[in-house]
Amino acid sequence: MPNQSKVVLITGAASGMGRVAAQRMAQAGAKVAALDLNQEGLRATADGYPTIRTWSIDVTDAQAVQKTVNEVEAELGPIDRVYNAAGIMPTAHILDQEIETIHRIMAVNYGGVVNIAKATMPKMVERRRGILINFASIAGWVPYLHFGAYNASKFAVVAFTEVLHEETRDSDVQIICVCPPPVDTPLFDQVKSAPAAPNELPFLTPERVIDAIEKGIASKKLWVFPGPLTSTMWRIRRFLPRLNWWSLHRIEKRGPRKKRVSR
Repeated sequence: MPNQSKVVLITGAASGMGRVAAQRMAQAGAKVAALDLNQEGLRATADGYPTIRTWSIDVTDAQAVQKTVNEVEAELGPIDRVYNAAGIMPTAHILDQEIETIHRIMAVNYGGVVNIAKATMPKMVERRRGILINFASIAGWVPYLHFGAYNASKFAVVAFTEVLHEETRDSDVQIICVCPPPVDTPLFDQVKSAPAAPNELPFLTPERVIDAIEKGIASKKLWVFPGPLTSTMWRIRRFLPRLNWWSLHRIEKRGPRKKRVSR
């Protein structure tokens, strides 16, 4: 994997796409700051990779985020690349979901992106180099039943990233918003209600998403839609919004067809 990044900061690094990114960047010779609340998962991520350092942190705590970023730069050097991958995905119908859970989803998925961006971007802009990768989702464009709170958090990430990109377009800092379809990671273990729609889609592997990000970096893209169907889903939602809801309600009435399938 081509890599000019010497120091990389990754949130959500204890599993899934964050773990794959951390290990790949370490293999490419980078010093990696792996951040997550899950200390056991962080240890597994760093096992066998001496250049991965771990920090246990809650990305919703802006002061803790800034303190950690300062520590990373003091100990490892200036941050060249950021993967904003931390996220949670409890599901339920909106009126059934506890209000504290709804706010927590927004605090982690959107607030965490804001906190990391605010702590890392000013220094990258000042140095006129760096890459910020914010993880949204196709759920940041296409709403689903049972995913209302998660959708709202990812819609917020999409808007925040687009505006940040435009405001810093002359800084030479590259910004990417990756919007994958369902990915086969432990995040889907949090899906406790019965939304059938995501199970209709082939789940990508985390590796395919990280591959797509690298291609997006090389081609200077803002939007990265991994997988063969993701950009099509985006177009359908944009130009035929009622078709989206018609198909979702049909699937909801029929019920889940089968468990997710990785590919």
